[in-house]
Amino acid sequence: MLFNSIDFAIFLPIVFFLYWFVANKNLKLQNYLIVVASYTFYGWWDWRFLSLILFSTLVDYSVGRRLLNEENISKRKILLWVSILVNLGFLGFFKYYNFFLDNFVSAFSFFGTPINAQGLNIILPVGISFYTFQTLSYTIDVYKRKLEPTKDFIAFSAFVSFFPQLVAGPIERATNLLPQFYKKRTFEYNKAVDGLRQILWGLFKKIVIADNSARIANEIFNNSADYSGSTLVIGALFFTFQIYGDFSGYSDIAIGTSRLFGFNLKQNFAFPYFSRDIAEFWRRWHISLSTWFRDYLYIPLGGSRGGTWMKVRNTFAIFIVSGFWHGANWTFIVWGALNALYFLPLLLLNKNRQNTNTVAQGKYLPTLKEFYQMGITFSLTVLAWVFFRAENIGHALNYLSTIFSKSLLSFPRFPQMGLAFSTIILITIFIIIEWLGRDKQYAIENIITVKNNYIRYSLYLGIVITIMIMGNFNENQFIYFQF
Repeated sequence: MLFNSIDFAIFLPIVFFLYWFVANKNLKLQNYLIVVASYTFYGWWDWRFLSLILFSTLVDYSVGRRLLNEENISKRKILLWVSILVNLGFLGFFKYYNFFLDNFVSAFSFFGTPINAQGLNIILPVGISFYTFQTLSYTIDVYKRKLEPTKDFIAFSAFVSFFPQLVAGPIERATNLLPQFYKKRTFEYNKAVDGLRQILWGLFKKIVIADNSARIANEIFNNSADYSGSTLVIGALFFTFQIYGDFSGYSDIAIGTSRLFGFNLKQNFAFPYFSRDIAEFWRRWHISLSTWFRDYLYIPLGGSRGGTWMKVRNTFAIFIVSGFWHGANWTFIVWGALNALYFLPLLLLNKNRQNTNTVAQGKYLPTLKEFYQMGITFSLTVLAWVFFRAENIGHALNYLSTIFSKSLLSFPRFPQMGLAFSTIILITIFIIIEWLGRDKQYAIENIITVKNNYIRYSLYLGIVITIMIMGNFNENQFIYFQF
């Protein structure tokens, strides 16, 4: 079920009504309703994959219960590995089986020993990369004794399958989200209104910014051999805003929807395109995944505590694994490695944490230095997104070689020039709004500070009208559903 669909527009009010007006006096019933709603939400795509979520839930719940009273270190490690192998086994089979098989066959063919191997015609379960990491965080934290294992199976099931963030995050830690299912929740009007406001902004990002940008980016990337370098630059720029509007829009809708039901999810995007270096960008982009890899991979590997070789190794490890997490394609691995190359000089020079505050804090405009830093960081990010969007490595290299050719100086031409012009205007307005709200959890959070009701509701109405007039209502899937 898509957030930007009629189905969800009907589904959400029904669940909201049942949650607050039927089950509001019974915490257990509220949690049970969330489980039923979440399984309905997920099963809307393909009910067969509900068994994967259920099995993963049963395994990690059982492992957690066994870890509670198990003191033997060897047995505790075995239990942890059961959870890791089950969750990553599902992920590896559905997402990476054909990738490894194809590369295995190619390697043998390269050395003159062709072999025949049949790939599997399997569908990637939506959101499997997200909920497997979420359940893994529970087992690992229980193993490390950072979290008391739950005895409440319904609450744990609700944590694993919580529908607002089930298929594309944020990837919530059990230490943050699971305890919220134990506490009685009461309806808070201001919290619900804030949730609706963030949902509205998320829909604007997705339907207006991302989906209109996608039409142009897809046209240019899919026919890149026919266009000049200047046109390909435009395609890369539109994809840059497509992926940001799409993914951060989903996170806004997920966080806002959670607030309607009394839950607080962590911020997943913190205005990353205003970053002054790549290290800051990765503290602000897909925060839940970046911190997951930091805490469960980078730090256990030694982090930045060792010598130069260890720092280099661990940096490449976390970025390449992050790239591979996104998809079974060499383009994602190169994308991750390229970001590691961007990040490494900052780490080695101990400058990776020099920009931890909000850019131009308390000011309307950045300094020339900050503007230059943001421009360089944004340009490097756009370059890396070419690999992320390309069909394969050859496509990416041809795309970039055309950009860095003489045709870069030509006037861009492509069929959707009119749409591109109107979308550029919308993106410009979008950037201004994001800039003005860059110190908030989401850009239009500060609308609530406008005391004049007429002005405040006019702003809301303006966003709604823009969505209705300029929005793309083809119910396009979110990009990260494929991950």
